[in-house]
Amino acid sequence: MISTKFLALPMLALAFVGGPSKGQAQVSVDVGVAPVCPYGYFDYAPYDCAPYGYYGPDWYTGGVFIGAGPWFHGHEHFYGHVDNRYDPHNGYHGPMPERGSERFNHFNANEARDGRGHVGQAPHEAGGEHALPGYRGGGGHAGGGHSGGHH
Repeated sequence: MISTKFLALPMLALAFVGGPSKGQAQVSVDVGVAPVCPYGYFDYAPYDCAPYGYYGPDWYTGGVFIGAGPWFHGHEHFYGHVDNRYDPHNGYHGPMPERGSERFNHFNANEARDGRGHVGQAPHEAGGEHALPGYRGGGGHAGGGHSGGHH
């Protein structure tokens, strides 16, 4: 009887110290659907529509934006050209496109980025990137260019 009492106390203490086992925590974040923007959206929250001229043709397949940020659908080592002068992080305060606006057609790159916002080197030069692949049109926009018309 005495030996059982001596063993019960250490076993009880061990049970309290050991406590319940801890499982692995799982975190899941639902980002929802990609923004619907005529020229794509920025690769950082809150994923606002990017103005015309920010993304170059590298970012379009058959005239469709390949996505950025959590909705990026390009290949793993992708770097496409952007014109960061149209990025609010770099001081751009000009017009931003409205939802449903039509696209127009010219581009002047000065940087390459991957689909997740990292600056790097594209596998080709930006020269000659002045039209969206597969895109035809671009007339009839009041104000044209980036001089303050509707985009």
